[in-house]
Formats: sequence, C-alpha cells, structure tokens
Amino acid sequence: MGTEESARDTRPSPDALLEKAEQETRGRLKIFLGAAPGVGKTYEMLLSGRARKSDGDDVVIGVVETHGRKETEALVRGFEVIPRTKIEYKGRVLEEMDLDAVLERGPALVLVDELAHTNAPGSRHPKRYLDVLELLDHGIDVYTTLNIQHLESLNDVVAQITRIRVRETLPDSILQKADDVEIIDITPDDLIKRLNEGKVYVPRTAKRAIENYFSPRNLTALRELALRQTAQRVDQQLLSQMRQSAIEGPWPAGERILVCVNEDPCSSGLVRYAKRLADRLHAPWVALHVEGRRTQSLDDDGRDRIAAALRLAQSLEGDAVTVPGGGGRVAADIVAYARANNITHIVIGKSERSRWFEILHGSVVHELVRHAGDISVDVVAGSKPGGVPASRASVAVAEPRSRPDWKAYLKSTLVVAMAVGFGLALWPWLGVEHIALIFLTGVVTVAVWFGLLPSLYASVLSAACYNFFFTNPYHTFLISRPREIISVVFFTIVAVIVSNVAARARAQTIAAKARARTTEALYSFSRKLAGASTLDDVLWASAHQMASMLKARIIILLRENGTVAVRAGVPPDDTLVDADIAAARWALEHNRPAGRGADTLPGAARLYVPLTTGETPVGVVGLDSDRQGPLLTPEEQRLLDALADQAAVAIERIQLVADVDKARLAAEADKLRSALLASISHDLKTPLAAILGAAGNLRDYSAALSEQDRNDMLSTIVDESERLNRFIANLLDMSRIETGAMEPNASLQYLDDMVGSALRRAQKMLSRHHVRTELPADLPMLKVDPVLFEQVIFNLLDNAAKYAPPQTTIRMRAWKDGKWVMIQILDEGPGIPPADLERVFDSFHRARKRDHVLAGTGLGLSICRGFVEAMGGTVTSANRTDRSGAVFTIRMPTPANPPRLGDAS
Repeated sequence: MGTEESARDTRPSPDALLEKAEQETRGRLKIFLGAAPGVGKTYEMLLSGRARKSDGDDVVIGVVETHGRKETEALVRGFEVIPRTKIEYKGRVLEEMDLDAVLERGPALVLVDELAHTNAPGSRHPKRYLDVLELLDHGIDVYTTLNIQHLESLNDVVAQITRIRVRETLPDSILQKADDVEIIDITPDDLIKRLNEGKVYVPRTAKRAIENYFSPRNLTALRELALRQTAQRVDQQLLSQMRQSAIEGPWPAGERILVCVNEDPCSSGLVRYAKRLADRLHAPWVALHVEGRRTQSLDDDGRDRIAAALRLAQSLEGDAVTVPGGGGRVAADIVAYARANNITHIVIGKSERSRWFEILHGSVVHELVRHAGDISVDVVAGSKPGGVPASRASVAVAEPRSRPDWKAYLKSTLVVAMAVGFGLALWPWLGVEHIALIFLTGVVTVAVWFGLLPSLYASVLSAACYNFFFTNPYHTFLISRPREIISVVFFTIVAVIVSNVAARARAQTIAAKARARTTEALYSFSRKLAGASTLDDVLWASAHQMASMLKARIIILLRENGTVAVRAGVPPDDTLVDADIAAARWALEHNRPAGRGADTLPGAARLYVPLTTGETPVGVVGLDSDRQGPLLTPEEQRLLDALADQAAVAIERIQLVADVDKARLAAEADKLRSALLASISHDLKTPLAAILGAAGNLRDYSAALSEQDRNDMLSTIVDESERLNRFIANLLDMSRIETGAMEPNASLQYLDDMVGSALRRAQKMLSRHHVRTELPADLPMLKVDPVLFEQVIFNLLDNAAKYAPPQTTIRMRAWKDGKWVMIQILDEGPGIPPADLERVFDSFHRARKRDHVLAGTGLGLSICRGFVEAMGGTVTSANRTDRSGAVFTIRMPTPANPPRLGDAS
C-alpha cells in the first residue's frame, strides 16, 4: 500500500501537463504590470523588445502609444512599425492596431501597448486583449502593458481608493494566462517627480492629476495592489511548476493554511482559529472535509455541523473544499491534498476519543503528525459551542422515516429461491463447493438492489438453504462432517462481508448521484441568478427553484413601505393573514425563522426563513406544503440554506446596483442643479441688471438725455430682453429633450430657406463678422422640423460669433454625400481643446474663453445635438486642419425621391 501511495504521489498532475502542452502550442504572453500610468511600462517593454531583436528575433510594433515622451519615441525608432488601420466613427477617424496585417506579417514577437484598450466600433474584436489572444493562438509572442486598475476583480477596490470608476477593464483570466508578469515599480515620490517634470503629462494636466488621481495615498494603495497581484501570480506559477514536475510540497515560498473539519462540535472554533492564523501570516487558507466511510453513517446533527463549519469558512473569506476519501486512512487523504496544494500549516482538533478506540481504529491526529513531513501541524484544543445549530434550534425538522420495505425482503427470498433452483439444476455438473458461488451472486444482487438489511437477510437465508439442500445429510439442518461445518461457517462469514461491502457501495453510489443532482441544480440556479438583470427576475427564479427542489409552495417577501410585501410566489399567491404577516416581519427584523414549525409564532400557516447576507436580512422566504408535521427534513433544511444564501446574495447585488445608480443619478442631479443655479445667477442677473439700469436712467434722466442716448438705452433694453428670452427658451428646450417630450413635426423643407431665416435672426450677433454661405442649388430637400432645424443653425452661428474674433469669416457650406446631406459651419476662432471635443455637447459645459468672448449658458450646443438626433441626424465637433478654428458638422439623411431646388414644376 505504501509503495502504491508513493508511486501515485510522484506522478505529475495530468491537468498541469495538459496546461503545459497547451502553452507549447501557442505564443508566449508577457505582461508589464504597473500601479499607475507613467511608471515606465511602455519604456521597459520597448527595451525588452530591443533585447529580443538584438538576439536575432523578428520583432515588430503592433501599437505603441508614446504620449509625446521623447525617451519613448527614441526607443521606437529602429523597430518595424505595422501601419494602423483607420476606422471612421461619428465623423471622426480613429486608428487601431491592424490585426490582419500583423497576422499576415507573422513576426516572432509583436509589441502591443495598453492591453485593456477598447477598440473602435467596427473592429473585429471589441477589446484589444481579444486581439492579443488571437495573436497568441497563431503562435506569435506578445509583449504588452497593463495598469493594475484595469483588472475586473479590482474595479470596485480601485474605485473606492481613487473615487474614479475605471471603464476599461479586462478579465483576471488574461493575467492568469500570462507566461510572464514583470512588475514595473517606482515609489510614489518618484512618480510624482516625473509628473512635475512633465514626463507623464503636460504641466497643467499633471498638476490636476497630482491633486486628484496621483495623490501619494492613492499611489501607495495602487502600488500595494500591483505587488500583491504579482505575488499571487508568482505563487500560482510555483504551484503549477510543482505539479508539472510532481514535486511534493511544501516549498516555503509562501504560507498556506489548511484546517480539517469534521462532525465534531469544535470544528467552528477550529475554523475561526485558522482565520486568525491566516490573518497573522497574511496567507490564504482552506477548510477541508474528507468524506470517508463514517460520513455516510453520520446523524443529521453531525452533517449539520460539517455544513455549518464549511459555510463559516466561506463567510470568513476562506475556501471550503470537500474531497472523497481514497478508501484508506483519512490522514493520508489530508496529507495528499496538502502536498498537492503546497500547504505549509495544517490545523486539526485535539482528539477526545478513548485510548482503546485509538488502539482499535487508529488516530487521525497521530498519523497526520507522523506523515506530514515538512508540513507544520497545529493540534488545537477547540471549545464546544453551546446549543445546537441555528437551523435546528429554531426550526423543527422532519425525522427521516425508515419503514421496513417488506417487498424488498420478499424479493430477496425470491432471489435466494432462484439460487437454490440454479444450484439444484447445475449440481450434477458442478461440485458442491461451486454451488456456494451461485448463492454469493444472489447475495450481491440483493445488496445492490435493496441495501444492507435485505442483503444480510439474504445471507442468513442462503446459508440455511446451502446447508439444507447441499450438505449431508440432505434436507435437514444437521451437518455430519466437520469439513462441511467449516464450509457453512465460512460461507456465512463471506456472504455477510460481501453483502456489507456491496450495500455500502450502493449507499455511496446513491449518495453521490443525489449530490450530483443537487450540485447540478444549484449550479444551474447560480447561472440563472447571474444572468438576471432585474429584481423581479431574481425573485421569480429563486421562488421557482425553491419550489421545484423542495416540493413546497414558496413566496418571497421584501421590505416595502415599512412592512413586508409579497414580490414573487410559486404558485402565485399574495394573500397573507395577520399571523403570517406578523411572522414574516418578525423573521425579517430578528434574522431568525418564524412561523410554522419554528419556536416563534408557530400558529402561522407558513414557515418564514430570512434571506441573509452576512448579518443583514434582505428578505424573507415563506414555505408551505400539505404534508403533516415539520415541513423539512434535515437534508431539505440544508438545501434551503444553500438556496437562500444564493438568492440573498443575488437580491443584494441587484439592490446594490440600484443604490449605485440612484447615487450616480443623485450626484448628476446635484451637479446639474449647481450648474443650473450658477448659470441662472449669472445669465439672468446680467441682462436684468442691464435692463434695470437702462430703464432707471430713462425714468430718472429722460429730460436730460439726448434723442440718441434714449434710443441707445431703448436698444439695450430690447437686446438684453431678447438675450433673456433666448436663455429661457434654451432652458425650456433642454427640459423637453431630457424628459423625452421632443416630437419633431417633420416635413420636406429647403435648406436655404431655413438658413436664410436663421441668418436674419442672427443679424445683430453677426454684425461684426463676415458670413459666407456655399449652398449648391441641386441640394435635395430635407425632412425636418423647420422650427427646430432653424434653431440648430441659429445656435451654431451664435456659438461661432462668440468665439471667433471680430472681422473674421464664418463660413457655412453644404454638400450631398451619398444618402446624406452634410452641413458645416466653420469659424476662425481659437478652436476647441482636444479634451472638450465631445464635452462641448454636455449640458452647461462651457469651453475655456478669452476675455473678449461673451458669456454663454452652456446649453446651445447640447440643444443642437438633442434636436438633430431627434430628427434622425448627427452633429459632431472638430478643429479645422487648414487654420485655427472650430468646425461643426451636421449630417442629415435624405428622403427617398425628394424634389430638388431646380425643379420649378
């Protein structure tokens, strides 16, 4: 046995060898991981690529972002750079890595910057890491860069640290697929120094970055995340190498803790001890239960204690693992698992069994200490908790009924009778010693079909029949020869042993099938919950799964207006009497079961069990059925606990998402309210002050003023009143767009008519500028709302007049481009900052202005986009390429077979 065990332990892991074989058929991936932008990931990647190139490897650049850094640009020179592909999106041309060109080129190594980058719409893959995976599948090595904040599992942690939600993320599995991970690390002080020197961002941007994202506190936390993630990756690589090479652990490269869990009441205390030890050592830990032969014979209390200990381990951020026993000693299974997973510490409870029991059956603790080798074993004297598990202390469960199955005994008798018949028929050709095998076959058949007790009955009956029919003197229960006495005795012993073994195998098979069905159902349930996007979907899926698995009527209640309300039920039922409402509320408020079969309010028609995450109940599930007495067996109670835990986590997830959305909307509303108040305080106050001043002067000094002065003041009143009217109209239009009340009254219109009307309205604003229009006569008519489209052109002209210096030219031109009509308004102002090209269409956003630029509300361009999109078009902003200035492009669809301007008829 020891030789067989040793041979088994020295074989490499099949999974590890398969993983190694897969790695040999694809390219190698190396990730340069950093805590934040600017630490030098791209620079280090280029240096490593240059080293590979100097070794004679074929190295090309797929995509590298230098961000204007001279040192990085100098390293790029000397590499072959694959030209990027150009993709047009919303009037802009975006450049992405040309995946097909790289594959066609087929280099040994390609350098790909910014692994988490989102590709432009229309690319083959939505994310750049998918491009990298395709390159690896074609056998091409890839060097790439990644910041720690882009890992999906750390998204919430990074958001909590930096107060910034990172939108571009990638799955953690990509980091796990990496063959090499190199951490690029510099201290926060050095990174801030690089920022101040302009080596990461331009000075003005760097100052804002230091004040917000790149604070020393944030950088220290991100640096710790990056180092921890890299350490975990190295630890996994070490474990993989050990499994590939069949090296027995532990290697003292990192601490790992294993705590042994069984039916002993001290198991929960051992789990808590292991958690404290793991916290002191900063080590991962796992709770292990070995399902041996004794597990099948445990009572319900013992199974409940095992399940409670494993759930406790999971709630304390540990792993819970159950492994089947190998048929030998439990200690050998524990040591085998520990060596396979590089465990360094094993925690086990002190045995309280008698010395005679240990002499007869052995001691798991002693065997574990003897065979652990280099693994430390902590033997802990746990304390027994008072009481019993909550699930059994507060809810009555139905005891499993073991009624004798008389049909099984009758069928067992029939099998033995058939064995007698076969024996008598074959006796002339077989010796009496071979007849015993026929009876043993019948005993095994009964054990497999009906279990232990019928098989023991069949064993005794077979021994009696063997003696009665096949030993001398025949047809009596007397035995004349001592040899035959020994044969009958040994036949009985063998029959009992065989029946016991076969019955145990049958019980284990039945239990394994039941666990497999339950596990499959729970897995299917978890997938349903993961795919559910609304609270109603989660509730109905949970109610249906509980009803189908527990064979009971289910309702789920949540808090609503200070009480509880039915939100889902199978079959649908929302009628509750006062006793049920009281039981449901009590269960929710006290986080304990109530109602039928419970210690509290047992007069209710249903049993109400809280749906709990941690210590907080998120809802209540009510159960009812037609069976008499307690609703649930112990197995069903444990199944309900598992279903309730999954449902509670899913409900909490949906509620947290809703809370985050509410917080985001509240923050946006506060931001909008602040911007609105600031805009109103300025944009209402300024024209009102001018109107009040001019009106006051006319009232007080009218006689002393000349005719020209009076006309100027009246013009001021009119101009400022029109400005105030435009502001109020913009506010009303914006409210119509945001509430969805915008319904364009579209009809076929000539573009030059609407342009002419807008130019007449904007005549005063454009009086200090030259306006030039280029509208071809053969332009098709547009199906638009003339009032809304005229307002769009007016707002764009108003924007151009504000930002373009006096005596410059504002151009408006239009042309037909396929199925679209393109309209552009160009000015000769300073242009739009690159960071504001999209933000200029946000409500209340104002681009940075010079001293001569008139103040605006920040609504005009937002209204333009809302109106144009409501009429089926798009509007984009860009900077002119021929000179300074901004250009706004409207793209409108042409109707089918429209009349043209030249069609006089």
